[in-house]
Amino acid sequence: MSSPSRSGMSSSPRQFEGFGTRPQFKQQTFEEIYGVPENFLEIEVRNPETHVGYGKGMYTDYEIVCRTNIPAFKLKYSVVRRRYSDFEYFRDILERESSRVTIPPLPGKVFTNRFSEEVIESRRDGLERFLQIVAGHPLLQTGSKVLCAFIQDPQWDRVRY
Repeated sequence: MSSPSRSGMSSSPRQFEGFGTRPQFKQQTFEEIYGVPENFLEIEVRNPETHVGYGKGMYTDYEIVCRTNIPAFKLKYSVVRRRYSDFEYFRDILERESSRVTIPPLPGKVFTNRFSEEVIESRRDGLERFLQIVAGHPLLQTGSKVLCAFIQDPQWDRVRY
């Protein structure tokens, strides 16, 4: 017979059955392991290009590559180019559109050496992280009018939003 514990409850060996046993796992098939995931979204910001213009006309744009099978996106694969100022407008539109979602900040504005390789790479990395966060958010995927267009439409125009 087991003796009562301090709390007044008795502890019996039956209470702890199963602690020493391992859970049983189903063996996965080759297709389950290496097949296309049920839902996937890959966003890559790459290939920055600096364009030379007159006066303040110099700018850098970035290639956005999207691979997905999420139904909210019209295309399974797309490539578009966007400038930093496009990202600023896009972020502002997202903030106005969605009061229930906190939109992350963009990488900061740079005023000196903004065309150096280090600054461009740092900005590219920050823009990629920003897009991965917002594009992966389920409320934005289903509720935003601008998200998919910004990521996939080569004719995207901030004036339309």
